[in-house]
Amino acid sequence: MAAAASFGLMDKAYFVGRGEILSWVNATLQLSLNKVEEAASGAVQCQLLDMVHPGSVPMHKVNFDAKTEYDMIQNYKILQDVFNKLRIGKNIEVNKLVKGRPLDNLEFLQWLKRYCDSVNGGIMNENYNPVERRSKGCKERTHKGPNKSSKSLQANRLSSANSADGGALNSNTDLASPVGKVCNAVNEEHYMEQIQQLSEKIADLKVAVDNTEKERDFYFSKLRDIEILCQRPELEHLPMTKGIRKILYAADAKDSSLPEANEIITRSPGMFSDEAE
Repeated sequence: MAAAASFGLMDKAYFVGRGEILSWVNATLQLSLNKVEEAASGAVQCQLLDMVHPGSVPMHKVNFDAKTEYDMIQNYKILQDVFNKLRIGKNIEVNKLVKGRPLDNLEFLQWLKRYCDSVNGGIMNENYNPVERRSKGCKERTHKGPNKSSKSLQANRLSSANSADGGALNSNTDLASPVGKVCNAVNEEHYMEQIQQLSEKIADLKVAVDNTEKERDFYFSKLRDIEILCQRPELEHLPMTKGIRKILYAADAKDSSLPEANEIITRSPGMFSDEAE
């Protein structure tokens, strides 16, 4: 059964805010995400689809602990396979999503919420237990033994630990003292908090700008269609066409050209006469 998945740029789905999306994901799947980019691994999207189409997603293959791009891509491959099976014509921009950019992940979650709401009128299966479904999948995956991705993750952790040790050896002796360590930790926590706040503000501004650009492009395309229509030979000499073009080509946005356009149309001989009718 083909699933309707084509939502236009001006669809209400793309005007749902980041906070509302996070609340919906957390409430639906009983999670505690703080940022939309925390869903960049693709595991959340897999389970949302599993919820509206029970049994369609092989949850034992979904890696909720995915940290590397390789592991994330494997999750999106599972998601794409399910899309193909359900005939969902949605392009998944994996290369952008795995980068963890807030705007890209927000748009995909906005689309996914719109899709979930369109299935069965947005009524979810009350018997679906997201926590149990996740834990069951993790147990099945663990039972099959560690995979290459787990080894890669372990290697990355060891590498990070070695780097941290090397950095500590090369640090200033002042920071090696207890007081220095405490001050450094406090400053780092303060800066990280500021960075997080600024990152969230930037993400919100990017969403606002993106929505504004979409709305601008939408209305510009409408005006362009009107302009093309007014250029048709059989219409370009009509008084109504001249009035419309007067409004379209007005140079100063402050002064309304509507009165002058009305005058052009009204002065036209026979425009409102019985003969014209």
